Amino acid sequence: MEYVQERIATLHEFGEGNGGRETDLARDAVAAVADAAVVVPMTGRELESPAAERVLGELERLQPAPEAVFVPVRAEPERIGPFRDWLGSFALPTRVLWCNAPGIDALLADAGLGGEFGKGRDVWLALGPAADAADAVVVHDADARSYEAEHVHRLLAPLTMAFEFSKGYYARVERDRLYGRLFRLFYEPLVRSLADAHDAPIVDYLDAFRYALAGEFAATADLARRLRTPRTWGLEVGTLGDAYEVAGFGGTAQVDLGRHEHDHRAVAGDTGLEGMSRDVAATFLRVLEEHGVDPGYETLPERYLSAGDELIDQYRADAAFNGLEYDPAGERDQLARYAESISPPGPDARLPRWTDAPFEPADVLAAARPWRERRIGSRSQD
Repeated sequence: MEYVQERIATLHEFGEGNGGRETDLARDAVAAVADAAVVVPMTGRELESPAAERVLGELERLQPAPEAVFVPVRAEPERIGPFRDWLGSFALPTRVLWCNAPGIDALLADAGLGGEFGKGRDVWLALGPAADAADAVVVHDADARSYEAEHVHRLLAPLTMAFEFSKGYYARVERDRLYGRLFRLFYEPLVRSLADAHDAPIVDYLDAFRYALAGEFAATADLARRLRTPRTWGLEVGTLGDAYEVAGFGGTAQVDLGRHEHDHRAVAGDTGLEGMSRDVAATFLRVLEEHGVDPGYETLPERYLSAGDELIDQYRADAAFNGLEYDPAGERDQLARYAESISPPGPDARLPRWTDAPFEPADVLAAARPWRERRIGSRSQD
């Protein structure tokens, strides 16, 4: 068991650390749920999936219940009805946001915010209404088969201790193998190669997170309103860049969420980890440039590959120590694929801070729930 602290406060799960006693902090974290909004982004593939069922079922167990559970959904028109029916079967204060509703597309286009879409845009659409509804916002992915309601308490606990931003971290060991591939084989060697060449505080901050690409975080409503959200898979890194500006080292904590089992993506292709790496790289490198760091693009891919090779030797030793299967050749193949993603970021297409948004959260609620017009007087939460 380790208790190492990073440059940010690192809150460990020590197992029997409190001897089973109910502490003041535990009570505060439970009570904080009532003043929190939970955001769980989903796509069409999550409809009635076992992992999403698990997440929603665990959220039902929270007592008190959250102020609201926002579910930004990206689904085809013929599936949004079944999605709403399914989400309505859970005893939760759910507010469904149809992220590709015609009204949403029109709202964004009229404000000059049309264009690329993905997970980041969907979460951004929910962040404004969530920050309006509650004092804190908790964001969770819907693909964790090991999700527990206690994760909400753990993420909120730092906020009750005056931290502004809380990030989850966890082990990704499944089927006798190491997972978390995009973090292990792309983010971590990329950060390491830059940390070797720069002592800028932003590099130290990005290097302090044990699972920087985790989708689980909590933030005060004020911080949530100040996130400039990337539209696609750069969401997690972009969130860290803005959290650094708002909360800094002293206002940031990371929380041990144990071990997670996630649905997995293929490596190759635009919809696989290879495609995700391009979005992560663009956001990561833009954050560095904004803070005065010159990544040195001419040599960065080479430095990244060198750092990745060293890490693969370390991963191989760790896997052997734990009796896990390990494929160094396959991991090096991923390094080569991800290295192609390392290049100067293109135009900045991030969505604005909600404090600067050209419309109000209420406008999103109206545009993303067209069925509400047909249910005047209904007491339904969605």
